[in-house]
Amino acid sequence: MNLVSRSITGIVLVVIGLIVIGVAFFTSLVVLIYGILILIFGLFILFNKKEDIIEEIKSGGKKK
Repeated sequence: MNLVSRSITGIVLVVIGLIVIGVAFFTSLVVLIYGILILIFGLFILFNKKEDIIEEIKSGGKKK
């Protein structure tokens, strides 16, 4: 993902996670767990910088 799509996806997941956490205070504890997981995934996507780095392929075979 590039910077724009990663930012949009991360922000959307963080907002959804916060909404679900807010709803969890009126419903059940299980909903709170889902909200926390969505929030963690959103923050991970938002702050993951290593995803855009392309690694060089190292060939293990010998050339003939």
